[in-house]
Amino acid sequence: MPIRAVLWDIDDTIFDYAHADRTGMRQHLEREGLPEAYASVEVALDAWKALSVRHWTRMTAGETDFRGQRRDRVREFLSRDLEDAEAEAWFGRHAAHYEAAWALFPDVLPVLDLLARDYRHGILSNANTDHQQHKLTALGIRDRFEAMVCAVELGIAKPEAGAFHAACEALALEPHEVAYVGNEPDIDAAGAVAAGLTGIWLDRRSSGGRPDLVTITGLDQLPGLLAGHTRFGAPDTFG
Repeated sequence: MPIRAVLWDIDDTIFDYAHADRTGMRQHLEREGLPEAYASVEVALDAWKALSVRHWTRMTAGETDFRGQRRDRVREFLSRDLEDAEAEAWFGRHAAHYEAAWALFPDVLPVLDLLARDYRHGILSNANTDHQQHKLTALGIRDRFEAMVCAVELGIAKPEAGAFHAACEALALEPHEVAYVGNEPDIDAAGAVAAGLTGIWLDRRSSGGRPDLVTITGLDQLPGLLAGHTRFGAPDTFG
């Protein structure tokens, strides 16, 4: 049966999160000053990235909530026992710089335009709904997606099959009728496959090493892949 809809990850798939996060934090540190624990801005940026991944994982595991993981990141990054309000204020000042750097990847709008006639579109994210709604609205593409399912409110996260199934249900489609596109090989593509969807790994860095997955290195390859394959058959790399 042909693919009828595409589900999308957001961060580092259609939205250039890594660039925005690093640019925003760099500008924030220029204003706030470099904490003494870090030998350079680059060391601090690497530490912030690692903390973001760790505390985000805690949130998706149910160990904290969306605002809590933000506060915990700030406290650990600064090595200071801040009150909630202080931590949130510091993060808020960072967020202003981060949001100013928000941008879509250049290949996103052309591909959404090409696919609009033939495929329905939805979002499945491991983030907070309000945050992702705000992000997609600010980027001017919220109306491109008829459904949005986010793990924080759902109570389960990718790569659990239930998260993918909930997004399919939001589109009123069976998993085999849906393709999922994301930048994480295991959380996104392999998770989607295990849930009965067609998982597509968007490997923008051409890092390779996953012959078990259907892989593209840019979204410009997605329309041809969808049009030329019914469930794609054997895993392949298009690049």
